[in-house]
Amino acid sequence: MPARVGVVTFPGSLDDRDALRAVALAGGEPVPLWHADASLHGVDAVILPGGFSYGDYLRCGAIARFSPVMEAVIEHAKSGGPVLGICNGFQVLCESHLLPGALLRNGGRRFTCLDQRLRIETAKTAWTNAYSEGDEVTIVLKNGEGRYYADERTLDALEAEGRVVARYLDGNPNASLRDIAGIANDGGNVVGLMPHPEHAVESLVGPGTDGAGFFASVLTALAVGA
Repeated sequence: MPARVGVVTFPGSLDDRDALRAVALAGGEPVPLWHADASLHGVDAVILPGGFSYGDYLRCGAIARFSPVMEAVIEHAKSGGPVLGICNGFQVLCESHLLPGALLRNGGRRFTCLDQRLRIETAKTAWTNAYSEGDEVTIVLKNGEGRYYADERTLDALEAEGRVVARYLDGNPNASLRDIAGIANDGGNVVGLMPHPEHAVESLVGPGTDGAGFFASVLTALAVGA
């Protein structure tokens, strides 16, 4: 039986169907989840997709954090279950305190949309084990509030503990501190990533298939842990 990977749809989500397709292409069973659900319906992993949940009112991800489904997501994450937050999903993870720091308005206060080169900094997470440390990949980036920010103590801890997942190459498109594009929790099961790997899983569209490894990785992690 393929691993069941749930993708949460919040009001305002834009990339939920893309994430579901990416899971299917990787060989997993995609499972749509609704923000008002109090249960994860037995999925093995969870993806919080990109978009503008609840219109990004108050702060990006601030309202989504209180959706009924998030209680189950938080419990799943704290028990070691894999969770990936992409773009707006990364913001939700920070608002939920599953990841440290915050995503602020881009430097220059402009929306960014481009094919972005990244360096994978660690393969020791549930979502990056298909890569090797130092791999350079190209993945779509599109955000207006993608500037990763944390205090110096937190940044130093992320660096020392190997929890920076990916960094921007060829310039920093949104002024994220230390060029950070993604981070993980201390268990490596929760990852937040500002670029969109689900838009780089097919050679026919997007910048190629460099994003497919994120979805293959979680299936491997679940198989190993089974």
